[in-house]
Amino acid sequence: MDRLQQQIAFVIELDKLKSILRRTKPVGAARYENSAEHSWHLAMMAILLAEYADEPVDVGRVIQIVLVHDIVEIDADDTFVYDEEARRNKQAIEAAAAERIFGLLPTDQRDHLMALWQEYETRTTPEGRFAYALDRLLPLTQNYHNAGQSWQENGIRAEQVRRINAPIGLGSQRLWTQAQAFIDDAVRQGFLPDVGAPEG
Repeated sequence: MDRLQQQIAFVIELDKLKSILRRTKPVGAARYENSAEHSWHLAMMAILLAEYADEPVDVGRVIQIVLVHDIVEIDADDTFVYDEEARRNKQAIEAAAAERIFGLLPTDQRDHLMALWQEYETRTTPEGRFAYALDRLLPLTQNYHNAGQSWQENGIRAEQVRRINAPIGLGSQRLWTQAQAFIDDAVRQGFLPDVGAPEG
């Protein structure tokens, strides 16, 4: 195939991301969100919240990272962040998916998208850390504004939410402070159990 045909093949492959369902519902909706709309939402957050990054970030690169980071789910499906067992094999499965899916592209674009995906995975740059922080913050925020929908459905406790989402603080202490306020209020309101917490 020539360059354009490879690019079109990749674009058509991306359409499959719209069918990958996550565990979180859009705020106020009865349906589950898909990974494509999740990625779009993160791109908007990058534009709006970049001022809270702990280190200066290239917003354009953060947007590229968040738009690319879940493409591997076309093959690997979405892994529920609180599912410890499923997360054990996640890295190898997603690496194989990245090789196949990005491999549809011309070499230069394949290498560029692979580098963006790896930047998210390794979090070795300010942009990678901030992209990861946004990716943790969005479902937490949705859950808080949906009265703990995904947490309730999956028996998640406050300790798990704090532990899994603590990396938000590696990209933005201000956003982590806000996330903790959501968690604490969810506990107070009773839709996020805090096992072992003092009564009252």
